[in-house]
Amino acid sequence: MAFPDERVGVVVITHDRRAELDRTLRRLHDLPEAPRVVVVDNGSTDGTAAAVRRDHPWAELIESPANLGAVGRNVGVARLGTPYVAFCDDDTWWEPGSISRAADVLDAHPFVAVLTARIVVEPGGQEDPIVAELRSSPVQGRPGLPGPALGSFLAGASVVRRDAFQEAGGFHPRLWLGGEEELLAADLAAGGWELCFLEELTVHHQASTARDSRRRLRDGVRNTLWFTWLRRPLPAALRRTAVVLSQLRPGAATAAGVLAAARGLPWVLRERRPLPAHAEARFRALEFQQRRSTARRYR
Repeated sequence: MAFPDERVGVVVITHDRRAELDRTLRRLHDLPEAPRVVVVDNGSTDGTAAAVRRDHPWAELIESPANLGAVGRNVGVARLGTPYVAFCDDDTWWEPGSISRAADVLDAHPFVAVLTARIVVEPGGQEDPIVAELRSSPVQGRPGLPGPALGSFLAGASVVRRDAFQEAGGFHPRLWLGGEEELLAADLAAGGWELCFLEELTVHHQASTARDSRRRLRDGVRNTLWFTWLRRPLPAALRRTAVVLSQLRPGAATAAGVLAAARGLPWVLRERRPLPAHAEARFRALEFQQRRSTARRYR
């Protein structure tokens, strides 16, 4: 029997992935925590909204006429009144017990804003390669953290403290989707919040084949550069830009990403706000790992 955990709700964003969303919602419905679930349909044209109303009337549905990207999560968080929010993509789902455990940890650590889970790739049940990097994060957080401190997080595998998320402004609409977490993570750190990896939490990810890989690559490159220019001090921004550009595989999508980033420079210069020293230290600590990483390169 499920006993609702009223401390935590779930926000799922989706776009034209009716079958994958159906699988995720069935998994969420069976969780022992019986969480309140908000689905934000980002302008789907494949009958997603109708399928949710018909097959999952227990879930709250928000229909956006346009594809809001990651900002759909902001909309879902605003609808929920729970102190904690677990994010799901339409191709991910939480292991039973994980979100209640996250709520317990957030209750016990009021300075932690984000907990990121261990990610298991399905089918097959293998750990995502990024997990090893999260587990061995070189970021130094304050004493007494429940797990390794992180510089950024993976939205589809994280539980956030609602007040901290909204205080930091949520996901920026300009970034849309693709590496959108880094800017929010930096602003949370600048506000004194901690982000952690928690081994006890597990998210399953069965990557959808219904994705615009070219757009995701283009926007990921653009957003990485924009974050770097918006928040890193000048010497660090130059170093990180050089590393990102050196890691890009030549192609139309990566070139489009660099061009889009360059076109946004007037906006970047107007909005640029370098991180305070304590937050910048987190990203400086990641530089060596980022140079060597094969798990999070845009290719």
